[in-house]
Amino acid sequence: MCSVELPYLLPHLAGVSVLSVDGSGPVVVVRARTRSLAPAPCTGCGTPSGWCHSRYVRRLGDASLGDRPVLIELSVRRLYCENTACEKVTFAEQVLGLTVRYQRRTPLLQQVVEAAGVLLSGRGGARMLRVLNVMLSRCTVLSQLMRMPLPPLITPRVLGVDDFALYRDTYATLLVDATTRLPLTLWEGRDAEQLSRWLREHPGVEIVCRDGSLTYRQGITAGAPDAVQVSDRFHLWQGLSRRVQDLASAHRGCLPAALPPTGEAAPAPDEETTGDAAADTRAGRHARRLFEAVHALTGSGRSYSAVARELGLDRRTVRKYARAST
Repeated sequence: MCSVELPYLLPHLAGVSVLSVDGSGPVVVVRARTRSLAPAPCTGCGTPSGWCHSRYVRRLGDASLGDRPVLIELSVRRLYCENTACEKVTFAEQVLGLTVRYQRRTPLLQQVVEAAGVLLSGRGGARMLRVLNVMLSRCTVLSQLMRMPLPPLITPRVLGVDDFALYRDTYATLLVDATTRLPLTLWEGRDAEQLSRWLREHPGVEIVCRDGSLTYRQGITAGAPDAVQVSDRFHLWQGLSRRVQDLASAHRGCLPAALPPTGEAAPAPDEETTGDAAADTRAGRHARRLFEAVHALTGSGRSYSAVARELGLDRRTVRKYARAST
């Protein structure tokens, strides 16, 4: 069993036993000892040294064996550094594939912890590790997640540039790989010079999706003049809806003239039923009361501002009800 699950311990294996640690259940304890007398590189300066000072036992957690957690008790050498200019007097030897400096977990278990943190974050990762007989708190999982290095940045072929509000009137710029939809970087502010500097430092962008901002257009033109600038789907629909709204507002007075005369086409019964049902709702009754109150006050010659103060409404709301015929 040990030759399959723990191949990196075979050169150092001294014994295997099953113990109960603090009454928490059976734990597989593997006792091992380094036997090599070869010089080990100093962890400070890298100078090889075989001058042994003493030995001490490192306790390492490993991936569970079956349904039991594994604890490795590894006896390693503490060596003198033979470089007199080095600040370290002694150092501990490291076993390739088994130990890492200042780490109480094997690389195999560390990979499991990091994978759980990446997939499920803190609380969910701790619960999943508990199923695997690895007892870690959510804070520890988050700490291991924050210690992981970020993946290398690959310049995307299609880049997405957009802004978002951090709070109130403070905005930030976000760059996204439009192909994978993964964020690349972000910074506070909407500066064309910073965007152009990033594009010059990461050449290879062929298409840039952006909004209608003049600042971003200038930054992309300066940083990647050969890139094609396009609008993304969201800003296309947003611009189209705004344009339709502007056209409808501009020609609002022409709409009644386009309707057929009252005598030619009577309203359909379904429309009357729908209108009556809308008028019987709470919002319809409230609108009718406001309509009657506004027309009663404005009919006496009072101004919109005076009516708004008396009814506690906005002046534009009073004007809308006063100009409405029904």
